[in-house]
Amino acid sequence: QVQLVESGGGSVQSGGSVRLSCKHSGQSYSYCVAWFRQTPGNEREGVGVIDSDGRARYVDFTKGRFTISEDAAKTTVDLQIDDLDPEDSATYICATRWRINGICPTGRKDYHVWGQGTQLTVSS
Repeated sequence: QVQLVESGGGSVQSGGSVRLSCKHSGQSYSYCVAWFRQTPGNEREGVGVIDSDGRARYVDFTKGRFTISEDAAKTTVDLQIDDLDPEDSATYICATRWRINGICPTGRKDYHVWGQGTQLTVSS
């Protein structure tokens, strides 16, 4: 059974950095782990994704402030956010699926296995 557990959220000052983690298990050998974020009343939006070969790509709005990485044991995918802005406040959620023709999508409709999310609040 595939499981995802996020951690690392909390309250952070604007301009600082945070590292969110997604502990994952139960996938096949060729998988994608994506990060999304959601604020109340808004749709869940993609942040970026990493594949099981360690290649990451990002949605345009991330502007180089977001970095997705995976540990060597391939059990945890981290999302680091630098130069935090209050608009980064959201629930951050990771999701996983197998790769499609070697590609990992970033759209929410492409993912069906989700974690519970971790709340990040950025204060000015």
